[in-house]
Amino acid sequence: MRGTSRAVVWLGRAGYLARGVLYLTIGWLAALVAFADVGGRLADSRGALDELHRQPFGFVALLLMTIGLAGYGIWRAVQAVLDPAHEAAGRWVAAKRIVWFLEALLHFGLAAYAMSLARGHAAGAGGEADARSGAASALAWGPLGPWLLALAGSSLVAAGVYELVCAFRAELDEQLDLSRLSAKARGLILQLSRFGIAARGVVFAVAGGFLFFAAATSDPRQARGLGGSLRALRDAPFGRLLLGGVALGLAAFGVYQLVEARCRRLSGLRR
Repeated sequence: MRGTSRAVVWLGRAGYLARGVLYLTIGWLAALVAFADVGGRLADSRGALDELHRQPFGFVALLLMTIGLAGYGIWRAVQAVLDPAHEAAGRWVAAKRIVWFLEALLHFGLAAYAMSLARGHAAGAGGEADARSGAASALAWGPLGPWLLALAGSSLVAAGVYELVCAFRAELDEQLDLSRLSAKARGLILQLSRFGIAARGVVFAVAGGFLFFAAATSDPRQARGLGGSLRALRDAPFGRLLLGGVALGLAAFGVYQLVEARCRRLSGLRR
């Protein structure tokens, strides 16, 4: 890989693997609520790490997740600065680099949280508390606050729409090296991946809508994170059906991340 060490590439693959575990856990917990009606909780990424922490292998799992999430952060930071795979092009060069940088910060934060859990020093309430705290901080900026929060909500909705578009239009077969698989297996993986991307887009759009509503009402209590957005789907008409579909989609996105960990072309991507 030109301009980037092999170690960074492997950190990136470890990051995709860690994200796959997170989304499989989130999807599994949501599916338990939707299909098994066991009273489970609807979690975000931190909630998924909490769930891993409660397992018998929790300490080792969290150490591995720390490495993987930090690795993904390093990979995204390298992309933001160097774009070694030449993925940023056209009018959206700056936007892609900004998104990659923000993703790097997000995953460094998740890695720090995983390490805190492993050491027995979990910090912060996470989930809804974080979403509402962030919304309250934005609204505290005076007259500019609601506009900032509305911009954040609109950006998240736009990200969700972008994910939905990518679910149908992205050339995933060019991003993934599936040449060793049969045509039937390739088709199944690509369709499963598109389903997962679409499900994540739905959750992003719902969360962005709540942020926008919090801005419109100047009420930070209306803001919701990923877990709260899943809860809103559950409480909607035909909620368990909606939640079940999204739960399966998020699990499918987890599978897609596992496939990326093994098969993603990390250099020489076609635009």
